[in-house]
Amino acid sequence: MTNQKQAMLYGLGTVLLWSTVATAFKLSLRELAPVQMLLIACSASVVVMAVILMLQGRWHLVFSLSRKQYAQSFGMGLINPCLYYFLLFGAFDRLPAQEAQPLNYTWALVLAYMSVPFLGHRLRKLDIVAGLICYAGVVVIATRGAVTSLSFEDPLGVSLALGSTVVWASYWIIATRDTRDPVVGLFLNFLCGLPVILLICWWTEGLSFAPGTSLVAALYVGVFEMGIAFVLWSYAMKKAENTSKVSNLIFISPFLSLVFIYFILGEHILPSTYIGLVLIMMGLWIQQKKVKDREEALNLG
Repeated sequence: MTNQKQAMLYGLGTVLLWSTVATAFKLSLRELAPVQMLLIACSASVVVMAVILMLQGRWHLVFSLSRKQYAQSFGMGLINPCLYYFLLFGAFDRLPAQEAQPLNYTWALVLAYMSVPFLGHRLRKLDIVAGLICYAGVVVIATRGAVTSLSFEDPLGVSLALGSTVVWASYWIIATRDTRDPVVGLFLNFLCGLPVILLICWWTEGLSFAPGTSLVAALYVGVFEMGIAFVLWSYAMKKAENTSKVSNLIFISPFLSLVFIYFILGEHILPSTYIGLVLIMMGLWIQQKKVKDREEALNLG
């Protein structure tokens, strides 16, 4: 099997896992507060990543970093998982999954815009067009089709979802200067963020968790969305001979996610969700096109 085929398989596995997490979020939040869900998921993720590092023979790398890199782990841990997932789970707690999930996908566009001042990237007309199309989709979803009234069903929920995209994009901009092994870095970020989440959870909601579907769903999120999916995607990017083909797989995820949302959660999918999601994906595709063009030019050269 060629490296590209392996990359596609890893990518498809990641997309399948990502497609289930919106449903798992909502199942977990039926009985757990967002910060309780975050504590359980983060704890599970730390265990999973530790096991992965041990199986890969890279556990020793956790203890071979500089003081500055350990301090970096704490700082990045406050961003992800602490702030990012608190905002994201808060959005899912207030909004239907079919609304919160597409809004979160606009992080890729936010990253492109934030890369201009912070990474020195150029902003092209294509990026502006992509932004207008994407955020037209956001308005359609957030207003549930009542775009002329601009009346949002849950302004706070929408703000939390969009705020999470800014935090997530900020995290990846900071990560561009991160020289640590990706899995080691993520493990330490989560490990350093875990005590903060524990204290906030104990102070606000308490540490009593009843066994049931919500607890299992939170563990699922930690194991698969926060742990295994990240490792699979890292492998996909490492194996890929053409990264744009693998990256395009993410466009499958939000539509497949609606299938799980409809059949498992029983949410009636609104026409505005389909329209808004198509607009968001169209905008992201346009924004990604410049990356594909650049890769094709390099391959021809």
